[in-house]
Amino acid sequence: MAQDTSSQGSECPVARTLEAIGDRWSLMIIRDAFDDIRRFSEFQKSLGVARNILAARLKTLVEVGVFDVQPASDGSAYKEYVLTDKGREIFPVVVSMRQWGERHLFRREETRSVLLDNASGQTLMPMEVRSSSGHTLGPFDCHRVRVVADES
Repeated sequence: MAQDTSSQGSECPVARTLEAIGDRWSLMIIRDAFDDIRRFSEFQKSLGVARNILAARLKTLVEVGVFDVQPASDGSAYKEYVLTDKGREIFPVVVSMRQWGERHLFRREETRSVLLDNASGQTLMPMEVRSSSGHTLGPFDCHRVRVVADES
């Protein structure tokens, strides 16, 4: 019998995040939402994902608070999946993944998409992890500790 590998009770924020949004289709749906895709049919056309998989991922993303379902903005009978504040906070994660992919998964001559700043038309600065005093940090400049939530 398979053991339940759910991370819902995990103390690790990475594990819980992966459980909520970490599969390929969920991240691609969120990426498309940052490109202002909002309708089921638009997600399906953009991603080429099976309807049942798309429906399941959107349902989960609504349940965890990444999207709200709202009536279509054009007054039609359709519904739209609109990023919540919580969903918009995923933007740096997607940008960081994009930048890593740009650096490591493409040959120089390969065609790819790039993300540009609307105001300047320039590419974005590389994402960095910074200390509270502004210094750039690497993986060996940090450590994790277990904290207990305040029960008051």
